[in-house]
This record gives sequence, C-alpha cells and structure tokens, in this order.
Amino acid sequence: LAVSAAIVRDGKLLVVRRARQPGKGWHTFPGGGVERGETLDCALKRELLEETGVVIIEPPKLLGLYTHFNIFPGDHIAVFMIDRWRQDRVPAANSEIAEQQWASIDALPEGIAPGAKRRLDELFAGRPRDTKW
Repeated sequence: LAVSAAIVRDGKLLVVRRARQPGKGWHTFPGGGVERGETLDCALKRELLEETGVVIIEPPKLLGLYTHFNIFPGDHIAVFMIDRWRQDRVPAANSEIAEQQWASIDALPEGIAPGAKRRLDELFAGRPRDTKW
C-alpha cells in the first residue's frame, strides 16, 4: 500500500524526480509506502515532509484508490489532494528524491509517469476516473 499527493499552488504542481528510477523522468506525485501499523494519514504526512518539506495543515482529500498490479500483485495507491499546506524547507537531493520543482499543469516536464499523467487528466481535464494506476 502506498500514498501519494497532488500539491497545487497558483496553477503549478509540485513534481518530484525519483533517484531510484534513473532515466524514467519525473514521477510527479510525492509519496511512498505505508509502513506496518501506520495509518494512511501518518504515512502521507511522513512521506511529504521527508521528500518535499511540505507540512499538511488541513486533512487531505482522498481522490481515489488505484490498483498497481502490473508492478506487484495486490499493490494499491491512495492518492490525495492537499489544499492547505506549507513548505518549511526544500530537502536536499538524496538517494530517494533527485529533485523537485513547481511545474505548470499545462506544461509538465517530459517523462511524467503514465499513471500520474492519468490522475492529472482526471483532476484537471475531466477524464473519467480509472481505478488502474
């Protein structure tokens, strides 16, 4: 089980590029695995703070649960929208996140993960929701 979040500010999306996936471009949504005994909310708060320095101010909105079976049978991703947040710091590049940037929703960097692109199309372009990542 994993969590991820769409974080938007002034028509721009906070995108991340994962260091563990060289050559795959931008993942888009920050997030990661839910640890044993951890709630989705706690996992999301932990992952966002670790990866982006974002602190959630108000409870996130669940956008949907998506299956990711092509990678691992039984894998699910919970995707949230974060409306109220602050970014206290921008963490230095590390072994998990190579970099982050604010990108226009209309002009995202090349290499956006296909599943993340579908989620963005559902959020901002009116595409019908699909439960497959």
